[in-house]
Formats: sequence, structure tokens, C-alpha cells
Amino acid sequence: MKHFLKETDFTRQQVSEVFALARELKAQRGRKTSQVLAQQTWAMIFSKSSTRTRVSFEVGIHELGGNPLFLNKNDIQLGRGETIEDTAKVLSRFVHGLVVRTYEHSELERLAAAGSVPVINALTDFLHPCQIYTDAFTAAERWAGAGGDLLASLQGRKIAFLGDTACNMANSWILGANHFGMKISLSGPEGYAPGAEIDALLSQEGFAGGYHFTHDPFEAVKDADIVYTDVWVSMGKEEESKERIRLMAPYSVTGKVFAAAKPDALFMHCLPAHEGEEVTQEVLDHPRCVIFDEAENRLHVQKAIVATLVARS
Repeated sequence: MKHFLKETDFTRQQVSEVFALARELKAQRGRKTSQVLAQQTWAMIFSKSSTRTRVSFEVGIHELGGNPLFLNKNDIQLGRGETIEDTAKVLSRFVHGLVVRTYEHSELERLAAAGSVPVINALTDFLHPCQIYTDAFTAAERWAGAGGDLLASLQGRKIAFLGDTACNMANSWILGANHFGMKISLSGPEGYAPGAEIDALLSQEGFAGGYHFTHDPFEAVKDADIVYTDVWVSMGKEEESKERIRLMAPYSVTGKVFAAAKPDALFMHCLPAHEGEEVTQEVLDHPRCVIFDEAENRLHVQKAIVATLVARS
């Protein structure tokens, strides 16, 4: 029985298969598709609110023939009146899989270790692998063309990540870029560089020297195929809002910054976007801004992830 907690939980061969299946499922949507979850119920445990993640997983599980059971933090006793381990063991008697969106990554790991059903990371404060697989797939669709090798199209490509480069999205892109054969350069203010936790994971996975960090955003975006950013104030960081906005203002993706990347570079953002903070409206309106393609592809890629886990279980 396998889980999807981080980008490297699928081998490169399996990543290629997930991308190919996502492309197939996307093409089939609206017609009869795989019913791999027929007669299955998957619990969705969300300690953090969501739009794209919740809707894409609920719709995806339904379209694969399963029943999505949404549970927010007030619906169950996870970590309050019952241990995480006991919750995992109980839910494993009822459902066929868990989709978990929470704060501490260790909670996710404990659920996976104690339960007996597949667990999918729908976001923690450390990693967001479903989003990174979707982003990579979205870029690969453009670069590989119809029928081309999606994973191969990512080889040697460069992504530049600007802003809060110590956040979960930056961590996930660092790990994902290395796993996909891409290069990554990050740029942010003092005190917001990638941290020891992601460095330790890179070392554990055998990715030595896995990223470049600079305080100069123009250096980071030079020769970049993708320019990426995320909100500067994530859930749980609201009390730091004013200071974060002040420090990160020089790292906003403006038209000038985006123009310093490759002429055919893509702009990506996992949404929601705060226009005038981490990105300007000029960039959001740019024809090479693919944020809504990313949002749609969450559905197709996550269906492929679920179907792949079921096949491996």
C-alpha cells in the first residue's frame, strides 16, 4: 500500500505514467471514463479551507466512480479528543483512502504510518505535491505537444520562484524540479530563503546542490522558462502581514520582471492571487499567464494520482 505525501513518492517512471494518464483523462472528460473508485468512499480531511483543492478532489473522486466524504476539522476529533493514530485506524475501517489538507506535515506522516489505506497530501505547511505535479503537467502540455513525452519535455527547463521562498510551494518546487530534471532559481528577502528542512530532504533524496538562491529577482528570472510566485501571507501568517508585504515588495512579478525571463516564458501562480502584491495585473492579463489552465488541471492530475495509487495498493 502506497501513499502520495511528497513529490518523490512516485518514481520518475511513475511520474511519466501519471502525466500520461492525466492527459488521457482530460481528453476523455464528458465521456465514459475510468471507474476505478466504483463502490469506494474516500474521506477528505481538511483542517485548512480551500476552493480549488476541495472542488477538484470532490469532483475527481466522483468522476472516478467513488464517493467523496468531506470532513472539516470541526467534524472529527483528529488530534483533539482522539490521537492521530487512533483516528487513522478507525477511518481505515470505514473508507478506502484519505485526502488530507492540514498544517503540520508530521500529522500527515503519522496518519499514513498508522492507517491501512492510501493517504494523499492535499497540502501541508511544508509541501504541496498535487499542485507541483499539476504545474509541471501544465507546462509540459505546452512544450511536449500532442502525443509528445510530457516528462521529457521538462528536462533542463528552468523555473524561477520569487517572493516567500521558504513557503510550502517553494519547498515543493525545489523537490519537484530536482525530481523532474529541471533547474530552479529562487529569489526573496533576507530571512525567507529555503530552510534546513528542505535542505535535509534534498540530501535524503540524493539531490545535492538542488537549487540556486539570490536576493536579486532579475538574476533569478534570467533564462527562466517559468516565472512562479505565491501569496506572501499564507493561512496562519496573518499577524505578519504588514512586515511580509514590506520585505517582499521588491520581489513582485511585474511586467519588467517577467520580461527579463525567456521571451516565451510562462507565468504561473497556484492561486488565489493578490493583484498588486506578489504579481501585477499586467502579468495576470498576459497571454502567457496560464493560471486558469493550472486550476483546471488540478482535476485531471489528481484523478491520475488517485487512480495510480489505487492500482498500486
